[in-house]
Amino acid sequence: MMEAANKGAQEAGGMSVGLGIELPFEQTLNPYIDVGMTFRYFFVRKTMFVKYAQAFVVLPGGFGTLDELFEAVTLVQTNKVTRFPVVLVGREFWGGLHEWIESRLLENGLISSADTELLQLTDDPDEVVDIIRKSHLDIAQRNGEVPPGVG
Repeated sequence: MMEAANKGAQEAGGMSVGLGIELPFEQTLNPYIDVGMTFRYFFVRKTMFVKYAQAFVVLPGGFGTLDELFEAVTLVQTNKVTRFPVVLVGREFWGGLHEWIESRLLENGLISSADTELLQLTDDPDEVVDIIRKSHLDIAQRNGEVPPGVG
């Protein structure tokens, strides 16, 4: 999955960044990376993921994906990083988790209703792009960089 994302970034003329982790069974960084770093510890790697993120687009994955997803959402929720959109791609895959968050965490008062808005679900790549663009426009308007109503 990450190789496809890096390849797509390069083919679109963007910068492709890869952040690896030293594990005995983990593959090396893929050949489509312009800037790559390998980390020994997960917490340092996650910090780097989130520190400079402008959006998180999360595809179906396992425990590592969940770890990175919840780290990002927690840091956004607690205002430790600048707010950015977190988009879960694959309604069928992520729908059960999203329902559980609302039925267990929200209903038990463990998170606020605003927290549920931190996660957005879609199956449409164009909607992913629209969500990110809208977020960037909202930030620019709040910073006075773009007049209200433009966009």
